[in-house]
Amino acid sequence: MPKQPRILAFAGSLRRDSFNKQLVRIAAQGARTAGAEVTVIDLKDYPLPVFDEDLERESGAPENARRLKQLFVEHDGLLIASPEYNSSITAVLKNTIDWVSRPSPGEPPLVAFAGKVAVVLSASPGALGGLRGLVHLRAILGNIGVIVLPDQTAISKAHEAFAADGSLKEIRQQATVEKLGATLASAVAKLRG
Repeated sequence: MPKQPRILAFAGSLRRDSFNKQLVRIAAQGARTAGAEVTVIDLKDYPLPVFDEDLERESGAPENARRLKQLFVEHDGLLIASPEYNSSITAVLKNTIDWVSRPSPGEPPLVAFAGKVAVVLSASPGALGGLRGLVHLRAILGNIGVIVLPDQTAISKAHEAFAADGSLKEIRQQATVEKLGATLASAVAKLRG
């Protein structure tokens, strides 16, 4: 029997009422419906100092960096909802990637990223829905060995897009985001099968 795909889902945002946190939960449900085991985390629960090689050399990786890295290692796929800040990704998302990418003695390079499969998506109050930030995120993930699927979505006017229960008001958008999660689950299952 094939192993159930394991997907780690999170938003690159610390804000409690983040549109991207709502978005990633919808995609995560789509992945679960497609048969994946999904772990949804909040980066706010893993505070990290700004990446600094001097700090790493003196003290080693912070405990939260080690915990996050272990989560990445244990999962086959990544579902990332990325806000766009000034046409790029957020500082917290980049900092998380930087800490998690750091090697530990005796392990292969980029063990937490190499060969993982990812889907990226975004929501933003702007007209492009965070699309410019996804371009940067794709480049970063691709450069560290992540297979980023071409399927993505960017929800514009996010401040008007969500219902009170966290779902998307437009049924087609809701279905598209759920399908992204299902697509990731399917791709991981095929690659790991």
